[in-house]
Amino acid sequence: MHRLLAPVALAMVIALGGCQDMTRAAAPAPVHGYVTDMKAFDAFIATHPTPDQFHAAYPDVLLVLPGSVTTLELRMNNSRYYAELDKDGRIVGGRFS
Repeated sequence: MHRLLAPVALAMVIALGGCQDMTRAAAPAPVHGYVTDMKAFDAFIATHPTPDQFHAAYPDVLLVLPGSVTTLELRMNNSRYYAELDKDGRIVGGRFS
């Protein structure tokens, strides 16, 4: 009986390990710098990302969440995004400023 369990357990570990690799591959590569491709950015926002997913995808863009305090300077380079969140804390829209 024990001789049968070892191969089955090994097959399960291999199968589960493969599933984890597939989820890692689905994450988009980070976009460094400021947002220049608005079509790709809008498509990303349409997926309703979490703030953590936003930071991972656009690490150089300052994400301003509701209630956050910011300075009043005007940025013309899409480097600061004021997000609108849904009830679950996901980004559903916003604006650059």
